[in-house]
Amino acid sequence: QVQLVESGGGLVQPGGSLRLSCAASGFTLDYYAIGWFRQAPGKEREGVSCISNSDGSTYYADSVKGRFTISGDNAKNTVYLQMNSLKPEDTAVYYCATANPARFSGSRWYVVEEYDYWGQGTQVTVSS
Repeated sequence: QVQLVESGGGLVQPGGSLRLSCAASGFTLDYYAIGWFRQAPGKEREGVSCISNSDGSTYYADSVKGRFTISGDNAKNTVYLQMNSLKPEDTAVYYCATANPARFSGSRWYVVEEYDYWGQGTQVTVSS
């Protein structure tokens, strides 16, 4: 059974950092793409970052480039999202999701419908 579990969210002050984890079970990450998405109240879910474990390619939304870093640890079957210089507008529920490697296209990494399995989400709140 495929399962994704996010952790690491919380309350942080502007300028602070958090590291989110996405632990996978029921499959191995080696050849899959894992995306991080976020959804703020009243807004649509948006792509934040993605890593394609088959070739190591990484993708970022313009709003987080230079601040967020995605990485994977295949030995732990876990993907991380290191978030630095956090801003109030980063406040959202963050989700990780996995895409079928046979269908995944880097040019569509940010498209919600490209992903098959989702975690339950972890809340990130950036506030003073």
